[in-house]
Amino acid sequence: MNVTKQLAVLDRATALERVGDDLELLQEMAQLYLDEYPSQLEALRLAVQKRDAKGVERAAHSLKGSVGNFGAFAAHSAALAVEMLGRHADLSRVDSAMADLEAALADLHPEMELLLQG
Repeated sequence: MNVTKQLAVLDRATALERVGDDLELLQEMAQLYLDEYPSQLEALRLAVQKRDAKGVERAAHSLKGSVGNFGAFAAHSAALAVEMLGRHADLSRVDSAMADLEAALADLHPEMELLLQG
C-alpha cells in the first residue's frame, strides 16, 4: 500500500480549524480549489511532459499549497514528493509520483464536493 492510501483524504476538523471554524469561508475556498485545480494539474502535467524540473517544482508547490488548506494529507504528501523531484532535478521517478498525486487528487475531489454541501 502506498503512503497516499494510508493518509487522510480530507481532514474536515483540520480544515475548519485553519479557517477559524468558518464553514462558509471553507466552502468558498473549496469551490475556488475545485475551479482552479484542473488548470494547476494541467500545468504540472505539461512541465512533467517537457521534463522541466523547475516547472515541475513550481506547479507541484502550488498544488501542494492548495490541498494543504484542507488537511488533505495524502494529496499534500503526494504533491510534496513531486515538488521534491523537481527541486532536485531528479525526474527519473516523476511519472510514478505523478500517478500517486493524480490518484490522491481523484480521491479528494468527491470529498471536496461533499464539503460544499455542508
